[in-house]
Order: sequence, then C-alpha cells, then structure tokens
Amino acid sequence: MKKLFLTASLCAGLLFGAKAQIQKGNVMMGANISDISFGLDKPNTFSLKINPKAAWFVQDGLALGGNLEFGLSTAKNQGTSIEYGIGALGRYYGATGANEVVKNSRFFGEATLGVNGVNPSGPGGSTNGLGFSFGPGFTYFVTPSIGLEGLLKYNGVVGFGSSAYAHKLTLGVGFQIYLPGKSTARKVERDMN
Repeated sequence: MKKLFLTASLCAGLLFGAKAQIQKGNVMMGANISDISFGLDKPNTFSLKINPKAAWFVQDGLALGGNLEFGLSTAKNQGTSIEYGIGALGRYYGATGANEVVKNSRFFGEATLGVNGVNPSGPGGSTNGLGFSFGPGFTYFVTPSIGLEGLLKYNGVVGFGSSAYAHKLTLGVGFQIYLPGKSTARKVERDMN
C-alpha cells in the first residue's frame, strides 16, 4: 500500500509540478542530434552526429554529469569521416521567470570538457585530444518531465594528429527526460499528506 501511495504521489508530482524538473536531486537524461544531412544538396552523402547525455542536479538549476559524442559523415568515393568524444557535462538554467519566453520554457547554458577526436577522410587533418564545447540552449517542456530543445554550441579539439586544432559551430535539436530524485519524491509525498 505504501509503495502504491508513493507511486501515485510521484505521478502527481510529475503531472502537476511544472517547475520541479530542474530541482536539486533530479536526473536529466536524453540526447541531441546535429549535423544532419541526407544528400539533398550533394547526392550520395550522409552525415549525422548524436550526443547522448545524463546529468544530476546538484542544486536547483545546476546539473553535472557526462556526455558521449559520435558523428559519422560519408560520401560516395570520398570515404568516411568520424568524430567521437566522452567527457564531463555542466548545464545551468537561469532564474525562474527571468528566462521564460513562453510558458513552460527555459534558457540554459551548457559546457563540456573531455577527450574528443575529429578524423576526416578527405583533405584536412585529424585532431585527437582535449575537447571542449559551450553554448546557449532553449528547452520547451512538452510535459513537466519531457523537454524538447535546441542548442547552439561551439566545439573545439586541441591535441595531436596532423592538425593541432579543430573547431566548428553546431546547431542541434533533441529531447531530455527529467526524472525525480528521492528528495523530490519525498517532497511530493509530504505535500500529499
């Protein structure tokens, strides 16, 4: 009975707690997709970069975690280019109301630091080493626990290879799922009593 009550309380918190998604103790998981190309401008080409991530809110509005990156670009008779990365992630959502353009939306800043590589198949050098990125983003919460987002990021890699530095600007779209932590579940349970 207690588990049933806790589950019902948690569901009520997810449905009615519009500002609860970025509270301390909650978890954010999802992915962004960028560099999408299916050969519309150049026949026989394909390009896609996926960036899964997970983070834990260490305080209201501030999440720390990790992210992965994998990018693939291929063209007929030109080979395949690969990008990869693994590292730490930080995301900060500003004050409530101050950065809310549309109801249930928020601006945020995101930065990453880790090990990355850019290995093109054609002209240009490969670079493998310290990777970093930063940029602004915008999330629209479709439900209190699911956000659709856009993210503009500057990505750089400094290191070894035939080129010492590689960089680019990307515009990605994606989604994040915000799961309540134990402290949020306890708070919802207290509010229900």
